[in-house]
Amino acid sequence: MKYSYRKYPLHFAFDARTSRGAIQTHTAYIIEVSDGVKTGLGEASPLTGLSIDAVPEFESYLQDCLAQLTEGKKLAHLDLVNWPALKFGLETAIQDFENGGLKIFETNHWLMGKPLPINGLVWMNEIPSMFAQAISKVNEGYTHIKFKVGALQFDDECEMLYHFRKKFDAATIQIRLDANGAFALDEVQYKLTELSKFGIHSIEQPIQKGNWEAMAETIAHSPISIALDEELIGVDVWNQGATLMKICKPAFLILKPTLIGGIANANEWIRLAQSFGKDWWATSALESNIGLNRIAQWCSSTLNPMPQGLGTGSLYTNNFVAPFEAKAGMLSYDKTRTWQLPF
Repeated sequence: MKYSYRKYPLHFAFDARTSRGAIQTHTAYIIEVSDGVKTGLGEASPLTGLSIDAVPEFESYLQDCLAQLTEGKKLAHLDLVNWPALKFGLETAIQDFENGGLKIFETNHWLMGKPLPINGLVWMNEIPSMFAQAISKVNEGYTHIKFKVGALQFDDECEMLYHFRKKFDAATIQIRLDANGAFALDEVQYKLTELSKFGIHSIEQPIQKGNWEAMAETIAHSPISIALDEELIGVDVWNQGATLMKICKPAFLILKPTLIGGIANANEWIRLAQSFGKDWWATSALESNIGLNRIAQWCSSTLNPMPQGLGTGSLYTNNFVAPFEAKAGMLSYDKTRTWQLPF
């Protein structure tokens, strides 16, 4: 078998802003496994500023791994501990190849026509734009709206949420927040208390990752349920996951296979969450539709009924045409449509 890759720049349809700054492009590395008859595809797309393997050496390490695999080395024998996006991409490509190169990975209800519930994502922008995005999502049929907060003036963000709640109460629309670690330790409790006035379902990563004791303290006193997101990045789930759960005691886990090392690692986080009586949901790490397809099928196979964060396929002007779309609060698969790839 031959292992190769294509470097594919994804172009955002807008300036995608988070508390870490704005991004206009996101590079996807599309991995191919082929025997000349069938080809399996996977996606390794480390996210700049977030992935631990978003480093200058990524492409050269990818090339080295593909050369070793082409020479006959097994995936399990590669050192991918610090290369989670690469591990996810290789696993996906190999599994797709083994299943016939059809981009179908397991029996799941999504492929059989049962849509996945998803939240509507409101990207950081000027306040009027964010408010308009949220209203548009509700009008489209979304019942769970996720706001990214932490980059603008806090009072302005609160005012936006106040006016949104004046239009839609908590029984009608659920609000999720994502702070991307933006709140300082000396202000986090004040901000969480203020935000709790708006009937918030949960908030992701209110403080910077890496300080488990501070996170535990924040969670213990928060009036809002806290979900761990970036906190899981770089953590060895098999050896450190249980300790993190015991110390921090989060209400939810946010799972991003690209950032945490693939589906097997994600499944272990699920097992840990369930053992502690906690819930979880998955979120895209801004993959193209190739990576998103794998994550959606996995989510469906877990039978998790919570709305997932997988409505990111329309973010790019040049995403791959795929047989699914996000619409009316659902990610739906359409068997009558086909993949259209520029290679």
